[in-house]
Amino acid sequence: MFKTLSYWPALVGLAFFMSGCSPTPDMVKLSGHTMGTTYHISVVANDKLPSSEQLQQQIDTALELVNDQMSTYRPNSELSRFNQADINTPIAVSMDTIKVIDAGIDLQQKTAGALDITLGPLVNMWGFGPDKRPTTEPSQAQIDEAMTHTGIDKITIDGVTLAKSTPGLYVDLSSIAKGFGVDKVASILASYQVTGYLVEIGGEIAAFGHKTDGSSWRVAIEQPSDNGREVQQVIELGNMAMATSGDYRNYYEFDGERFSHLIDPRTGYPIKHNLASVTVLYENCMIADGFATAMMVLGTESSLALAQKLNLAIMLIEKNNQGFVVHYSPAFKAYLQAQ
Repeated sequence: MFKTLSYWPALVGLAFFMSGCSPTPDMVKLSGHTMGTTYHISVVANDKLPSSEQLQQQIDTALELVNDQMSTYRPNSELSRFNQADINTPIAVSMDTIKVIDAGIDLQQKTAGALDITLGPLVNMWGFGPDKRPTTEPSQAQIDEAMTHTGIDKITIDGVTLAKSTPGLYVDLSSIAKGFGVDKVASILASYQVTGYLVEIGGEIAAFGHKTDGSSWRVAIEQPSDNGREVQQVIELGNMAMATSGDYRNYYEFDGERFSHLIDPRTGYPIKHNLASVTVLYENCMIADGFATAMMVLGTESSLALAQKLNLAIMLIEKNNQGFVVHYSPAFKAYLQAQ
């Protein structure tokens, strides 16, 4: 992960904009590249905030560190060193990497296995990781064999060391690391006690406070489409993060069959259902990111049931022969009523 946009195997981003947010002297706007995609930041300036150049350097350094910790495309990253390690060999990593892996383990349990950060062998087999795309569809025997090398129960965490109990275990954090990057940038901005910011990395977003004119940050949720961008819904985020996952851009076709980049850890196969995208609102972007991926795997009914159980604010867009059908959890409807 984190190499180029075409190789980013994580979630499909959503179109995002800031309604009526024209530049003012009191608004600092930054943009750049990270994790194989782009970032855009708007922050309300105050006397504690450093210069734009210093702030951008601080943010770029923090995001570069996340790459050095969790990229599977960098052979010397912490995560790559763990993936390459022999069984029962402790590998020292940072607290950040431990934090993200812990979150992945927790999400796996909360989603009944729909999110699995050890899915790497299957992601690579289907051609959505650092490995090249397969020339033939993997056989059931190959899938079964790859699945023997997955499972969070095969990871041991001891302080800031990781170890694996089976050869070939390959952790892929692309389902939550981009959201973690958003949270990392948000924490930098919050440290300067600013009154408002909007952070976006590859479509994953965190918002806080208000714009310089006192109005709320407004973001658009994109309608799933293979070409073009159309707005499905505009909402005011408040002090929340938002992540969207979909399978309508990151896929390939082989022998007339469409293969999504989203793999179901429970079967080993790419998903095949009518759910086109999931948007999740949560207090932090990493968890929203993970739930959005898991719900794309779960499908419409199971996702709505999980949202009801955990009081999650989610919006689902389902595709049928007539077009798109939108489903909202009760918690998400509150954001629609606030418009």
